[in-house]
Amino acid sequence: MVTQPRLVVAAAASGQGKTTVSVGLMGALRAQGHAVAPAKCGPDYIDPGYHDLATGRPSRNLDPWLTSPELVAPLFLRGCLHPTPADVAVIEGVMGLFDGRLGADGFASTAHVAALTDSPVLLVVDISSAARTVGALVRGLATHDPAVRVAGVVLNKAGSDRHAAEVRRAVEQQGYPVLGVLPRDAGISAPSRHLGLVPASERHDAQASLDRLAEQTAQHIDIDAVFEIACTAPQLDAEPWAPPVVDRPARRVAVAGGRAFTFHYAETAEMLAAAGCEPVRFDPDTDRELPSGTTGLYLGGGFPEAHLGALATNTPLLTQVRDAVSSGLPTVAECAGLLYLCESLDGRPMAGVLPTRAAMQPRLTLGYRDATLTVDSLLGPAGTTARGHEFHRTRTDPGHGTAAAWHFPSGPEGFALDPARTGRATVHASYLHTHWAGVPRLAAAFADAVHEFAPVADARPVRDTCLVNPRAVDLPPSNDARVQPVDSNAHPGDAPHGDAHHGDDDVRDRPDLVDLAVNVRLPAPPAWLARELADGIPGLGAYPDATAARDAIARRHRVDPSMVLPTAGGAEAFTLIARAIEGRTPLIVEPQFTEPAQALAAAGRTADRLVLRAEHGFVLDPAAVDPAADLVFVGNPTNPTGVLHPRTTTLHALRRRGRVLVIDEAFADAVPGETESCISPDPEQLQSVLVVRSLTKTWGVAGVRAGYVIGDPQLIELLRRQQPHWSVSSPALTVMLATTSDRALRESAQAARDLASAREHLVGALERRGLRPVPGVAPFVLVEVGDGVRAALRHSGFAVRRCDTFAGLSDRWIRVAVRDPHTIDTFLRALDDALALTRSAAAATPEEVPA
Repeated sequence: MVTQPRLVVAAAASGQGKTTVSVGLMGALRAQGHAVAPAKCGPDYIDPGYHDLATGRPSRNLDPWLTSPELVAPLFLRGCLHPTPADVAVIEGVMGLFDGRLGADGFASTAHVAALTDSPVLLVVDISSAARTVGALVRGLATHDPAVRVAGVVLNKAGSDRHAAEVRRAVEQQGYPVLGVLPRDAGISAPSRHLGLVPASERHDAQASLDRLAEQTAQHIDIDAVFEIACTAPQLDAEPWAPPVVDRPARRVAVAGGRAFTFHYAETAEMLAAAGCEPVRFDPDTDRELPSGTTGLYLGGGFPEAHLGALATNTPLLTQVRDAVSSGLPTVAECAGLLYLCESLDGRPMAGVLPTRAAMQPRLTLGYRDATLTVDSLLGPAGTTARGHEFHRTRTDPGHGTAAAWHFPSGPEGFALDPARTGRATVHASYLHTHWAGVPRLAAAFADAVHEFAPVADARPVRDTCLVNPRAVDLPPSNDARVQPVDSNAHPGDAPHGDAHHGDDDVRDRPDLVDLAVNVRLPAPPAWLARELADGIPGLGAYPDATAARDAIARRHRVDPSMVLPTAGGAEAFTLIARAIEGRTPLIVEPQFTEPAQALAAAGRTADRLVLRAEHGFVLDPAAVDPAADLVFVGNPTNPTGVLHPRTTTLHALRRRGRVLVIDEAFADAVPGETESCISPDPEQLQSVLVVRSLTKTWGVAGVRAGYVIGDPQLIELLRRQQPHWSVSSPALTVMLATTSDRALRESAQAARDLASAREHLVGALERRGLRPVPGVAPFVLVEVGDGVRAALRHSGFAVRRCDTFAGLSDRWIRVAVRDPHTIDTFLRALDDALALTRSAAAATPEEVPA
């Protein structure tokens, strides 16, 4: 008999807040000093990732169908006692309380697991669309099955205190205590993807978000009462599960991890270790080779389709995996692992082990499966049976002339290959996820195959894993001779040849590159914004009316609507300014975004340029601006330097009678607190001033083109007269309205803080390499790296913004978009190779450098 405080968090249906409450409780209990053992009902992999972060220990999946009803309590106790005893356990449910395997009367449901572990249930109820009816709902759920004991209720998404009080009375009148009420939008939720939540390991802000969630949970839920309920759980009559131990020398098994391979059951590694294997995690995104001495390969599940750029361009590892697996390396690949071994995924090259190609599909494949091995393989003899589940939105082409990995009642599935002609399949690749604790013979067979195999290095030489052969790279000469820096003494019409160049040009011809050239924060708009855009589709037959968007922007910045003009992005804003604002002597403070110069040239106008210098930190001295300049363009923060000019001492000092000051604040919303912005509710502060804003970068809507200008009402009127009718589309207006909401502003502010942290990570890493990135605050970093580095990075699969198209810079400089720390670290490894390569080439004699 084992004493273990515990509870199950359940709900009436999916989407009611189980994960938010479960993870919040785990974090809050841990913050009180408790050791918390997490668990998850069913075969879910993503929620346990958040459990791991919240508790600091691995979460256990409890699934009576994948393992057996008899194993649920032992597996649960394993998690409670390993690696150290836990004070309390929190089990997150799945779907609705009584929803289990279809056609099996609730088998493997949350209620089933609660009964098997004899755990009290904390019921989470979404009350956003009901009031007193919630009392009847709770009573029905609590009395439906005598084996389930509902011990408390948490109300989620309350609309107001009055609403919450009404529901609380209704529930407590039924005899069930309400332990907390979460207001609508109080929870911090993880972003969604096509298969559910985005894994915690892919979110660089995950730990900070979970800390905030724990604090918020403690504010709204009685954590002490929750712990008291957990302590009412009776003793469990079960023994903790332990994997069978085989005493033999350890052999190394490479286990795929990182952002693309996040789906693992905790017991898999434990069973391998007990069977005489040494599981070693490697990251196919970033690691150039398998762990040394690898004698087995386990490729679990995950989201390779979300990280195709990094996976497809890591050719040294893809090549080594292909060679190693072809030599007979025992290899198990489940779902994501199957995709990694394909010839291609969505047209991008993968390892090429399997004679098939994979692609995303609109239809989700989901469900439990009974499976039988079709041939003798590293997992056992033909006829071996197992249970598993599928969960994917990709499909593979049929393999020609290859055996299937499994046979389902519906037909064959997967691939079983014997590339080294050993007499049995050494590659088992399938969409099926199996829980080896439920089928230990699979783990034992795989471990035996690993011990029978010679190490990779002994079996077959691995190809050279150098990313770029220094003798074969055509290093371009310095571009300093081709690009003529322009300074304040240059002829007014002189301009670098690259005014029309954009960061998108750096990746347009190579979609396989990891894109660090374009400064758009998100690859697509967030789900809530995408829904707003989709909801607007039925209204596209009407001509757009910008009035509501203009007024919303005015409220957001606390200015009069007459000071606002919605535009089709910053590009239209600069075009309107070039056409509408007359001036004898336009001047652009450089280096700067190329659009102002391009817009002026298209309007038949020329501009002087004041080029700020690297030796001065690209800092602007207002006294250096020609007093005769009557239309001055300056970025803040400036693209590409990232320098943020002080509002009062620099920008306001540029204002003078007869001059229009245009400030490009395209990246101002990426600066925490939007400090130094020149937008002000005081009209005097914007007299003869125009501030250009873009929504493209923060919200991932480059294809919509949404922005606006705020400034002097008389100047705004001049721009409005130049603007064609309906130039701003209805989707762009939808973006403007949606992104002025309180929710959007909170999300934007948090994104700015996260970005600042990631930028600090990148800058620090560059400085440790002896480089001197320009001090700034923008979502990109400008740094001088030397001749040929950009080209070498391109060979390595990374696109960075070329800088010889900016006045005063050369191709010795690169601008790097700030991404999450994982992507940054991947880039830094490629940068190390590029720096070493170019320095080696520079040190070679002329005869040694290829022509």
